[in-house]
Order: sequence, then structure tokens, then C-alpha cells
Amino acid sequence: MKPANLQRGFTLVEMAIVLAVIGLILGAVMIGKDVQRNAEYTKIKQKFIDQWVVAYNAAYQRAGVPLGDSQTAPRLMVNGGAYAAASGSPISGGNMTTISAPAAICANSAAPGLNNPRTVLRDEMLRLGVRMPPGRAEGSEDRYVYLDSNGNPQEIQVCFQWNAPGTASGAGNMMVITGLTPDLARALDQMIDGKPDAREGMFRMAGIGNGTANAPGVEWAGNNTYAHGATGAAATNGATQDEDQVMVLTAHYKMNQ
Repeated sequence: MKPANLQRGFTLVEMAIVLAVIGLILGAVMIGKDVQRNAEYTKIKQKFIDQWVVAYNAAYQRAGVPLGDSQTAPRLMVNGGAYAAASGSPISGGNMTTISAPAAICANSAAPGLNNPRTVLRDEMLRLGVRMPPGRAEGSEDRYVYLDSNGNPQEIQVCFQWNAPGTASGAGNMMVITGLTPDLARALDQMIDGKPDAREGMFRMAGIGNGTANAPGVEWAGNNTYAHGATGAAATNGATQDEDQVMVLTAHYKMNQ
């Protein structure tokens, strides 16, 4: 006759099954986070960046000139209407690399690295009757808030400017996008240009020159292991903690007109 208080433990097979189930659950959670982040990056591209390209092109169609340019004496430059040519540096017939570029067109608060915005971007769009993306909120259509890989909020801001010939990240009329974490910048580059190359294509990292002809490109600087304000290479690791805000980069997106 068996004792009444006999207790039976788990077998090795049962323990193995429990551990396997736990592993599957944890793996599904991690995969779910990556899928959610990729979906957010796609949303940023389609609902914010692409919509600002549409708004810029609509402004060009309405005015017949780039954003902020003069309709009666166009210079085909963003903010060209407020541009005062330097003495001896004409727009045509001279060396345009010696011309100081007009100030960027931003919101009331200029994006990091951009000084002296001439025109409030929102006012310029409304003046032309162009509908803007919803952005962060009414009055902040030029901004978009998202969570980085550490779960901290980051803010994207868009501005528009003209880059003179010889500018490292490309010449012409540009959308300047600040507040991009390295993995978001790479994801947008992949979606726009077909590969995440920081110095090739329409979407480039600010300050990165085109380099040697027919040579491989370069990676976007840093990665999500670097804290906000830090600098580093894509192939190295930073010292960021889980609670740190991830470093951000600036991109130049060349407009078609």
C-alpha cells in the first residue's frame, strides 16, 4: 500500500517540453517587436516622408517654382526668392560653388544643424493652398514622433534647402530630415534607393561625400548601441544602456525639382 503523502516530480521529458514552450514564447515576443518596428518604419516612410514629397511637388506645381522661390525672377532654388547674390557671384555664367546657399525653410524652430530659417514652412504651404501631412499635431505638421529601439521617444523634423554644387551629400533642392536613428535611416534608404548606402542615391547621410568613382559606398554612421549625442562607426559597439536615448542622424533627400 502506497503512502498517502507520496509526491511525484516532473520527468526530464516534461521539463524539456516546458523549456521548449518558454523558448518559443520568448522567440515570438522578440520577433513580434522586430515586426512591429519594421511596420512603424514603413508607416513613417509612407505616411510622413512620402507625403512631404507629395506636398513639396504640389507646391511646385502651384507656384511653378521651388518652395520659397520667386515667381517673377526665379532662381530654381528653395528659398531663392529671398536670396541676395554675393558680389561677383551670379547664378548663371559663374562658379556657383562660391555662392552662399539661401537659408533653409523650416518651422519656427529650425532643425538641428540648420540656422536662420527664413520662412515658416507651414505658412509657406498654406499660402500656396497645399495640404500637409498630419505630422505630430496641428501646427506641427513638419514633425513626427516615434519610439526608438530602447522605447524612448524620438522626433523627426523635415526642412527644405538648396545645396550648392560640390556639397558632400549632393547638390540641388533637398528635404533635410533630422532625428533618424541609424536603423531607421538604413530602413528608409533601403526603401527609397534599394540599398542602405549612405553616400549613393537620392537619400544620403548629411556630410558624406560621394567618394571615389565606381568604389563601394559606405554604411550609415553608428548603430543603436550608441547613446544620443555620441558618434561611432556602424561596425563598432557603443556603451548605451537600455534606458538611453539612441543616437540620431541627419539625411538629405534630393527632390526631383
